[in-house]
Amino acid sequence: MGAVYFYHLTDSPLEQALPMLLDRARGQGWRVLVRGTDPDRLARLDEVLWQGPADGFRPHGLAGGPHDADQPILLGVDNPAGGFACVMSIDGAPLNATEVGLSDRACVLFDGHDGDALAIAREQWKTLTAAGCTAQYWAQDGGAWSKKAEHPKP
Repeated sequence: MGAVYFYHLTDSPLEQALPMLLDRARGQGWRVLVRGTDPDRLARLDEVLWQGPADGFRPHGLAGGPHDADQPILLGVDNPAGGFACVMSIDGAPLNATEVGLSDRACVLFDGHDGDALAIAREQWKTLTAAGCTAQYWAQDGGAWSKKAEHPKP
């Protein structure tokens, strides 16, 4: 069974944090689904990923194209057929215990300056840990990531 990692963004916006987390996931050889709730936001993230440094090219695409099954990183709002080792939920996109269990890693990224985003992430933590998922909570702390909580506790 995989684990779900919660990333509380306070020092950098999603547009800066997501590429770093995608690089880590791809470094593990994982195929990644970035699931959002707003197609326009995903289109903006698509542009951000294309504008990355030349030596840091991130092959990816927006869901709904003819080559979705071939994309190492796919951005979408739906739950396409499996094949993803890592699912990243942004903007409160749904994530369930079955997906966590079938993945190597699931991630929930949320804006620490948005009260609604915090409430959604807290509810996701409660729901997923109650369903038996292993979880870690990471927060940005002066530019570095710091693990603040873990379930079950070691």
